[in-house]
Amino acid sequence: MPYYQTWEEFARAAEKLYLTDPMKVRVVLKYRHCDGNLCMKVTDDAVCLQYKTDQAQDVKKIEKLHGKLMRLMVSKESHSGAMETD
Repeated sequence: MPYYQTWEEFARAAEKLYLTDPMKVRVVLKYRHCDGNLCMKVTDDAVCLQYKTDQAQDVKKIEKLHGKLMRLMVSKESHSGAMETD
């Protein structure tokens, strides 16, 4: 399970994975205080996407993507066009 090197690639792949099958996708955030690392993992058991950072500015990006995915998970509308409008 390699880590993505750039945030843009990871965010695009995570959104695509979620839109493929929303009922199977899980999102996990893990923070290790001793290392100062924040890791975000998006998986559907077949594909696992990971991004790790120790930069403070990346936390806002992760928070924004996580919020976007959570809004999609609780919305009742179709998931197909929702990510393109944001």
